[in-house]
Amino acid sequence: MFAPTDEAFAKLPDGTVEMLLMPENKDKLVAILTYHVVAGKVSAADVVTLNSATTANGSDVNINVRDDSVFINDSRVVMTDIRASNGIIHVVDTVILPN
Repeated sequence: MFAPTDEAFAKLPDGTVEMLLMPENKDKLVAILTYHVVAGKVSAADVVTLNSATTANGSDVNINVRDDSVFINDSRVVMTDIRASNGIIHVVDTVILPN
């Protein structure tokens, strides 16, 4: 899972979170949330060997290493390998939005 920081949410245009939480926008919210999830337990060591990954919403994210940092699309991974009972969390600096 790629978990955005509080600062990542603050980068979104004003009103975006409130708009997504409206009942009529449930499908949009689900699409964004599932775009942050990749099946399985993928460690940072595994992530850096990939060029892309298929998310739970069925779309792919691009993965690349630039200047010693790993990026998921344009979001930089700022913390890795936080182990949870149901997977591994990687913290990102930007909310990753599907195309």
